[in-house]
Amino acid sequence: MGENIVKNKSFAFALRVVKLFQYLQAEKKEYILSKQLLRSGTAIGALIREAEQAESKADFIHKMAIAQKEANETDYWIELLFQATYLNETQYKSILPDITELKKLLSSIIIKSKENKNNKK
Repeated sequence: MGENIVKNKSFAFALRVVKLFQYLQAEKKEYILSKQLLRSGTAIGALIREAEQAESKADFIHKMAIAQKEANETDYWIELLFQATYLNETQYKSILPDITELKKLLSSIIIKSKENKNNKK
């Protein structure tokens, strides 16, 4: 088995979200939105890890779809934090490509998994 890119990228992203959460609380005194970001941003990788032990192809697709929903929610919190000026433009442009890439990877995995599932029927 090769390297699991989505697993590695989601873990690195979760670590980045934890550090951003710490920054937002310590430096910006922002406690509500940052907690939402922490919850959804770290859930992505946890769900991907859960999907590794899926009981079936349908279970795998379901867990990855939930991870995709968490990624979409995380994208929302990042944009909101930027628009509310808790993140400056540099910070926003720095983290945006990471969540965008995760969303694309998850979408691709889900589409391919559904195709493979349908082709085996």
